[in-house]
Amino acid sequence: MLHRGRESTDGADGGELTVPMAWLYAEYIADELLRSGDLMPPTSFEFRAGRDALALTVFLSDTEGELSGIQVVSQLENWLSLTAYDQPWQDWVCERTAALAAEAIAAEVPSPDLELAEAAWRWLQETELLAPDLNAVPGGGPVIGEDEGPKVWTPAWQLGLPLGHLAIHLF
Repeated sequence: MLHRGRESTDGADGGELTVPMAWLYAEYIADELLRSGDLMPPTSFEFRAGRDALALTVFLSDTEGELSGIQVVSQLENWLSLTAYDQPWQDWVCERTAALAAEAIAAEVPSPDLELAEAAWRWLQETELLAPDLNAVPGGGPVIGEDEGPKVWTPAWQLGLPLGHLAIHLF
C-alpha cells in the first residue's frame, strides 16, 4: 500500500511502499501448518477460513512484533490454547485488533499489517460456509456418506478456527 505524506517505519519520507511483512509471515505460517495437516484442499473456502483464522492467531499473538522462524515451534502451545474450543477466540481477536489499532493511531503510523488482519477478520465474520450440523440429533437416520446429513450455514471463523486448531495438533 502506498502511504503518501507519512513517514514509513524506517524513517524515510513518505511515498514509499510499506510491505506488510508481519501479516504475510503469519499467513505463510498458517498456510504451512494447514498444508502439512492435509485437512482440506488448498483451493477450498474451508482452507481459506482455517488459514485466515490461524493467521490472525499468529499475527495477533506476536506481542513483540517480530516473530522469528525459531519462535514458531515455541509458540505452538500458545496457539493451541488460543484456538481451543472453550476459549473466547473471537473476543480476543476483537480486543487485540482494537489495541493494535489504537497503537497505530497514537503513533500516527499506518499499519498495512493490521489492515490486512482486519480484512481477514471481516471476511471470517461476514462469510458463511455450509458445514455439517454438529448439533444435529444423533440417530436421526442413516448417514450414507460424509456429504450427506444435516448442514447449517456457519460463519467462516467458526469452521476455520477448529480446522486451524487441528492443523496445529497434527504439526
